[in-house]
Amino acid sequence: MFRTIWFALNVVVMTTFYGVIAIVAGLFKIPNREDGVYDRVIRGWCQSMLRASGTTVDMRGLENIPKDTPVVFVSNHQSWFDIFILAAHLPGHIRFVAKKELTKVPFLGGAMKAADQIFIDRHNRQAAFEAYAAAAQTIRSGMNAIVFPEGTRSRTGELQPFKKGPFVLAIASQVPVMPVYCAGTFTLLPKGTLRVNPHPVAALIGQPMSTKGLAYEDRDTFMADVRSEILKLRVEGRAPPYHLISFRYGNNRKYPRPTDIGLPRQPNSRSRSSPFQRIRGPCGCAERGVDRRT
Repeated sequence: MFRTIWFALNVVVMTTFYGVIAIVAGLFKIPNREDGVYDRVIRGWCQSMLRASGTTVDMRGLENIPKDTPVVFVSNHQSWFDIFILAAHLPGHIRFVAKKELTKVPFLGGAMKAADQIFIDRHNRQAAFEAYAAAAQTIRSGMNAIVFPEGTRSRTGELQPFKKGPFVLAIASQVPVMPVYCAGTFTLLPKGTLRVNPHPVAALIGQPMSTKGLAYEDRDTFMADVRSEILKLRVEGRAPPYHLISFRYGNNRKYPRPTDIGLPRQPNSRSRSSPFQRIRGPCGCAERGVDRRT
């Protein structure tokens, strides 16, 4: 409970502090350049959120990121911490493709506008595709983009169906796509809860996937290829039998059970004789409900 209160306090204070810096920089028309004030604000804010939550991050695959071209990072989305992790640790000139509703959040919305984040109106398909076309030009000019093709945070921790828009953006930009999987963030701060459960997490970055020569008609095939690569990273980050299972938050919410992934039904977790124990997975992320009898 103390960690949750401390994190909530930091969210208010640090969002206000960094938000004011970005807004003032925007009013003075300070140019948006790599490692400039806006990049430092974004990284500083996200790093402060990770420190306040007591979260340690294992970044894997940073060496896969091309250094001579902008890229589009395509990641799963389980928690707000996916944003904090990627913005705090990914190199280069980073901007997010975010939902338009965030512009209404005090200080955060103003700071995001000042930093030229890319906003998408999810309820207006035509406006969304126009925004993607403008964003493609921005990316080609040298700015990396982070997109969450699921469109919203997962309520189960499982990978949701992808939206086509982010892949239209990647193809229009004609820059490489970097598949990313954030492991362990779902149990850190699940959607619909305010309680922070600090433990180590990981972000795994795959090999670059070329969009050269692809056209709008190739979006479905390319989307399936990227999803397949993210699922491979998921297997690496949450390799069986270390799946996140048997976590429940709130009422009437169903999360993956041991029987869903081929494990025997879990006994009462409070029993001292239970073979299901909280251990560390292969990526160092906190996992639970693993049968250690084998």
